[in-house]
Formats: sequence, structure tokens, C-alpha cells
Amino acid sequence: MQKLRDKVALVTGGNSGIGLAAAKAFAAEGAQVVITGRRRTVVDQAVQEIGFGALGIDGDVADPAHHAHVAEEVTRRFGPLDIYMANAGVNQITHSADVSEAEYDMQFGINARGVFFGVQKMVPILRDGGAIILVGSLASEKVLDGHAVYAGSKAAIGAFARSWAIELKDRGIRVNVLSPGPVDTAILEKLGVPPEERASFTAAMAAGIALGRLGGPDELARAALFLASDASSFVTGINLRVDGGMALL
Repeated sequence: MQKLRDKVALVTGGNSGIGLAAAKAFAAEGAQVVITGRRRTVVDQAVQEIGFGALGIDGDVADPAHHAHVAEEVTRRFGPLDIYMANAGVNQITHSADVSEAEYDMQFGINARGVFFGVQKMVPILRDGGAIILVGSLASEKVLDGHAVYAGSKAAIGAFARSWAIELKDRGIRVNVLSPGPVDTAILEKLGVPPEERASFTAAMAAGIALGRLGGPDELARAALFLASDASSFVTGINLRVDGGMALL
């Protein structure tokens, strides 16, 4: 039996990486999937990859009006929402002394503001007993060079989740954080790793992971599926680290 049959799931940043892998997993398990992303062409391509009648909506997650529009579209087309995965995020590695105001505002705008107002706008259309998954990061717990701003924005997500798990308990809505370690996705290119240095970069990264390798998007998708499904029906307010044991080293 499909784990998410007849459910409606929304994944922000579902056009690439972990978000796309999760959207595919949700759709394969029977959910009506809606994804959001910044670029229309990339969103459309992701919708084709997901299949199963997925819907894509483009917009800026840092803008509360975007989330209000998404909530209206989901309700109009599919009715109440069952699963909300706030996955959209951005990371720019810069030493604290060199961080500009624009860079700070950009990371907090997408990673923290985007999550806060996304949940605020989705809670009214979320079905009682629904699930909220906030994608955090290992960086919120483990100090990584050049990650101070990113880590701070992701640490805010953990505080949001704990508050919302209590605020929404009377509706039976579960709120959990999924915190990835290094994952082998296109984010490596976005961080400026040249193709010819990718192998050495990933090898150096893997040396700091207990399991000795980077994670795969499908592995994070399976963890997200656990938090979205009834398999985690008695789980709320947790931070599920899917990091290959990197936090231990």
C-alpha cells in the first residue's frame, strides 16, 4: 500500500537536490505533489521528472505574498494540505569578517524568513494530523569554516520547530527538522567547486564523515518520507540528523 495515498504534499525548493528527490518519493508513494522554486524553467523541468500530475509554482520564498499565493492555489486545486516540507535554502560560504549586509540578509531571508512565513501561511490550510518538515543543517550544531551566517539561519529553524510542535499539538500536527550532512547534489557546483576538483573535494569531505562518504539525495528523501508518513506518527519536535555520523567527529 502506498504510504502517502490521497495526501497532498508541498515541497519548497522542490526543483532540485534534496527537495526534488523528496518530491519524487512522495509522488511515488501516492501523494499529489506541489513544488515551488525560483526559476520557472527549472520548476517546469522538475515537474516533468516527478510525473504523477505534479504541479509547479514559481516565486520567491522570502516573500510572504508568494506563500499566500501558493496556499490559495493548493486549496483551489486540491483542497487541504497534508504535508509541508520547507526545503528551499541557500548557503554562501564566507568568513564572518567578510560577510556583507546583503549576503546576511539574503541567507536569513530565504533560510529563516522564508520558512517562518511559509509555515504561517500554510498552517491554516493544513489538515489536522498533518506533518511539517523543516530542512535544517548539520551546520547548526557543528562548527564549519565560513558557515556562521548559514548556521545561524538554520539554527533558527530548530527554534521554530520546537515552538510550533507545541503551538500545533492540539491539532495533532507534527513538526520535525530534517538536518542533512554533506549530500552529493548540484549544491557542490553552486558552492563554487570546479568540476576538476570535485573528486578531491568530496574525498576530503568524506574523511570527516563517520560512514566515509557523502549522502545521496535518495537517502535524504527516504528520511523525509519517514517524517511525512504515519511511520513517524508519534514523532514531533525532533531534529533528525541524516549526516552519516559527521556530527560525532
